[in-house]
Amino acid sequence: MGNETRRLSNSIIFLLIFLTLVSSTNGGDIVVYWGQNEREGSLTETCNTGLYEIVNIAFLSIFGSGRKPQLNLAGHCDPTSNNGCKSLSIDIKNCQKKGIKIILSIGGGVNGYSLSSNEDARNVGDYILNNFLGGTSKSRPLGDVVLDGVDFDIEVGGGEVFYSELARRLSQHRGTKKVYLTAAPQCPFPDQHLKGALSTGLFDYVWVQFYNNGPCQIEASNLNKFQKSWNQWVSTIKVSKIYVGVPASPSAATASSGYVPTQVLISKVLPFVKRSRKYGGVMLWDRFADKQNGYSRDIKASV
Repeated sequence: MGNETRRLSNSIIFLLIFLTLVSSTNGGDIVVYWGQNEREGSLTETCNTGLYEIVNIAFLSIFGSGRKPQLNLAGHCDPTSNNGCKSLSIDIKNCQKKGIKIILSIGGGVNGYSLSSNEDARNVGDYILNNFLGGTSKSRPLGDVVLDGVDFDIEVGGGEVFYSELARRLSQHRGTKKVYLTAAPQCPFPDQHLKGALSTGLFDYVWVQFYNNGPCQIEASNLNKFQKSWNQWVSTIKVSKIYVGVPASPSAATASSGYVPTQVLISKVLPFVKRSRKYGGVMLWDRFADKQNGYSRDIKASV
């Protein structure tokens, strides 16, 4: 092999390595919420698509202020029956074997939860640790499976100042695996329900809901307000990764508010957000909308 040929070969190898590093640096994950529509299919089916790296089980919708905590997974299972939702443990384990993180999302958009004090927050934290994470309890709603973390989707209720204590309680857990803390704040900054919790710096991932909020949602005709909001989130919140939260279909948002067509997300939104070292990927609401619309399939290669 001549010197010129050798130099050319080395240049090609260097270019391929460089492109691989750039691709891996900019690459993000797709996160989806599952559990609020029985027509979305099973959790195993969701994970078998190969489209998602994180699945949030939605929701633990009743907790705090003296309430008995309870799951609401639409028609997937009845948490009040004898077997409750324990059959989901098989699905969850199947997902985890594929390297997919399964997170318990607490809260949601319906009244039924709140925190009344720091002690109340610690009690809720202990319940979550013992019933869904690495602790022990005779009444684990999802069986013996250990979830990967807890997602704060706090949109209603009261006691916002106490969610920081809940985050601290969950972060103190010293089990056999890491407990990921994630949150889904509304895009107006700071989020009125989660500003205290997010200020703790204990969260790993934050997926901001850039929809259903006129002042900061993504609109193809005017991306300036979204870009301004994104810059504020990534420059202010102490967190490893921040994700762009979007509805997976027009019907998944209120009056299509904040729905962005996939071609706009790929050509205009992703190139902008990928400039940040905190870019984590895209969060979709929800699996049913995505299954109907094929949103994640269309954007997967670009995320």
